Amino acid sequence: MIFLYLFITFFEIGLFGFGGGYGMLSLIQHETVEHYHWLSTAEFTDIVAISQMTPGPIGINSATYCGYTAIHNAGYGDMTAILGSVTATFALVLPSLILMILISKLCIRYMSTPVVQSVFKGLRPAVVGLLAAATLLLCNAENFSTPTENPWQFFVSIALFIATAFGTGYMKINPIRMICYAGFAGLLLL
Repeated sequence: MIFLYLFITFFEIGLFGFGGGYGMLSLIQHETVEHYHWLSTAEFTDIVAISQMTPGPIGINSATYCGYTAIHNAGYGDMTAILGSVTATFALVLPSLILMILISKLCIRYMSTPVVQSVFKGLRPAVVGLLAAATLLLCNAENFSTPTENPWQFFVSIALFIATAFGTGYMKINPIRMICYAGFAGLLLL
């Protein structure tokens, strides 16, 4: 039964997760941690960190790891957990595949109409909101610590966050280079 819920959950996330993988993170976190309690907050944070480091889209990587961890935490073995990761990944990708086939046929015909242009203009703020929600969800004690628990780690994390946002946003530093800078600074300071 958990496989059916896993499929339905990640199918819905794939269907409504506009904005790519980072936009899906808040939906994945809500469903897997808060709604179904398949993962703990710490496990989800670890999954996001691993998903960012491995090659490929973060949404698909997160679905793969969440599917594996959810089935494994439910008491099943490793081989069954692999089937869970395949189920979650396939369910996440399936709506995009179906929608892209349908939309590509329709967009070619109706792309220049005012209605289609209005839909795309309306989706832009929603995507920005989903990305902001994903950012705020990752600003938690597991990633930044707290001023009372570990003040040095907290202030270094906040400083690196601000420096990275400033460096990529205003100074137009390559994001990969900025990640390397922040990682090196984090190793030196923490």
